[in-house]
Amino acid sequence: MTPAPSPDPDPAPSPSPSPSLSPSPSPSPSPPSDQEHVRDLLARAVRDVVPGPVPLAAVRRAGLARRRRRAAGLSALSVLGAAAAVAAVVVLTPVRPSPAGPAHAAAQPSTARTPSPPPSRTPPPTPPRAPDPSPVRVVAPGERVDAGQGYTVWLTEEGKHWNGPEEYENFRSAVDGNVDTSEPGVSHQSEGGPAGAFHSGLYYGTRTAGRVELTAPGGRTVLATLLELPGRPGWGVWYAHTGPGVGETAVTLYDRAGKRLAGLPA
Repeated sequence: MTPAPSPDPDPAPSPSPSPSLSPSPSPSPSPPSDQEHVRDLLARAVRDVVPGPVPLAAVRRAGLARRRRRAAGLSALSVLGAAAAVAAVVVLTPVRPSPAGPAHAAAQPSTARTPSPPPSRTPPPTPPRAPDPSPVRVVAPGERVDAGQGYTVWLTEEGKHWNGPEEYENFRSAVDGNVDTSEPGVSHQSEGGPAGAFHSGLYYGTRTAGRVELTAPGGRTVLATLLELPGRPGWGVWYAHTGPGVGETAVTLYDRAGKRLAGLPA
C-alpha cells in the first residue's frame, strides 16, 4: 500500500517590498557636564605646569631641625630625671658640714688652746681594814679546857683555875683587889722543869685583847692561847708551853691592831 504524501510545510512568506529608507539625521552631541568641564580644565592646567627641581637641601634642613628638637627634648627629660635623682639623694643623705677652708680659717681669730691635763687615775680609797676577828676563845664558867701536856684550865667569875699532871689545883683571883682592871696589865705564873714549862696568867684592863706573846732570851717568841668568859668582863686567861732549856721569858700584851698594851720583863 502506498503511503500518502505528507503535506508540505507552510511555505515561507515572500518578502514584502521594503519601503525606501531615507537617511536619518545624526543625533547632535550633548553639552559636557560641569564635572567633565572641571576635569578638562584641570588636565589642561596640569599639562601647562612645568615641575621645578626638588628642594632637597631644604628637606634635609627640615629633617635635621626636627631631629635636633627631638634630641633636645630627650636630653631635657634626661636632665630632669638626673636632677630628680640628685634631689632625692640630697634629701635622703644627711649633709655633713665641710671643714673650714683656708680662707675661712684665716678669717677666724686664732685662739691657742691649752691642752687639758689627762684625768688623774687616782686609785679608789682603800676602805678601812676591819679588825681581825677576836682571837679570844669564849668559854662558859667552870668549863674545863685541855691545855696540853697534862694541864687543864677553867674560869669562874672569881678568876683563873688550873691543875697539872700532879692533879693539884691552883687559883689566881681576878676580883680580890690585887688586879687593877682600870688599865691594861698582864700577870705571869710558870711551872715545869728541864723538859719544858707551862706558863699561864691573867690579862686585864682591855676588851680588845689581840695576843699575848712570850719572848725567850734568845729572841724566840711563843704565842699564848686566850680564854674569856661571856660578856667580855674586862679580863681573861692566857696559857702557853715552852720547850726544854728555854728559861725565863718576857710576856707582852697587844691589842687587835698590834699595839703594845702592857708587858712583864723576863
